[in-house]
Formats: sequence, C-alpha cells, structure tokens
Amino acid sequence: MSKKTDTMSEDELNARHAEKMKKKKAARDKIIATKTIEKGLVMVHTGKGKGKSTAGFGVIFRAIGNGMKVGIVQFVKGKWETGERRVLDAFPDQVTLETMGEGFTWETQDRQRDIAAARAAWEKAKQMIMDDEHDVVLCDELNIVLRYDYLPIEEVIEVLKAKPEMKHVIITGRNAKDELIDFADLVTEMTQIKHPFRSGVKAQKGIEF
Repeated sequence: MSKKTDTMSEDELNARHAEKMKKKKAARDKIIATKTIEKGLVMVHTGKGKGKSTAGFGVIFRAIGNGMKVGIVQFVKGKWETGERRVLDAFPDQVTLETMGEGFTWETQDRQRDIAAARAAWEKAKQMIMDDEHDVVLCDELNIVLRYDYLPIEEVIEVLKAKPEMKHVIITGRNAKDELIDFADLVTEMTQIKHPFRSGVKAQKGIEF
C-alpha cells in the first residue's frame, strides 16, 4: 500500500473503492454497448494442457441449462463410460450423443480403420451442424483427426462457412490446424504447467472420466 492509503480510514478506503469501481463499470458498460453483433460462434479449444474437452462440455451443460438442444460427436475417445455421459443421459430430449471413435490411433494401429471411423463421425457431425434442430454442436477431439489428415481441413472449413447463422460449434483437441484457428471466432490454448500423470498418478474418476 502507498503511504496515502495507510493513513486512510476504513470509510475513506470503502468510498475510494466504490468510486473506482463506479468508473470501471461505466467504462465496461460503454464497451458492451458497442457489441451489437449476434451470431453463432465457432469455438476452438486446443493446446497440450488438460481441459479442452472439459471446456467444451462446460458450454454444452450451460446450453442445456438454457433449454437449448445440443449435439455431441466424440471422434476418438471410443465408447468410454464417462461421468459426462451419465449426466447427458438425463436430458434425452435435448441431447444427441454420438460416440463414433474406435479409440486412439495408437490403440487401433490401423490407419484405414481410423480414417473410416473419422469419416463416419464427421458425417454425423455435418448433419448436426447443418440442421435446424441443434443449437450447439460439440466436435470432441476433431483436431486430432485433422492432425493426422484423416479428414481434409478444407472440407471442415467449408461446412463451418455454410452452417446456419446462429449455430454454435465447438471443436476440441490439441494441435489445431492453422486454417481452423484463423477461421474460428474464439480460440483458447490450454498450456500444461503441471500434470499428475507425469508424477505417476493414473486417471482419476470424476476428474478425467
């Protein structure tokens, strides 16, 4: 603290804080007033850090809470029993969930099988992105499929360009393609600083699945 604040009473500090926050709110309100565009967003969560799919599902749960209809396509995670699935099963009228992956590519060790699974998943995702039924579509781990060139990035961008104006699309997975990053409205990169897996801790129930 400065010498000036050291000598101020609690009432004076509170009054000073209130005035400062009043000015901050006025500046913030002025900025918000200039934001008039309403549109469906393309959101990308990428990077080496944990939390990409978690962020995507966070938006999905928020949309469900707002009465919106959501579609989810999981590209590479396989048919895991996850906590998210159990929650989503409680909203059958709002949720379409397609788990299309055959597992990670290092598990299948079969490139042609992975390409076929990626194509099947993408066809499901395209239907949801282009329809008038779903408000939000999550393409979970699509970036991994694109990284291995199992799908052409050009095709994905063309579909995103043609989507309904108010449709929101979320794409997760590390190593997002530059073309997708350039096109997206929102891009978040998760940075790994520490991860328990590196210390020998296995995946924890309620945290990783």
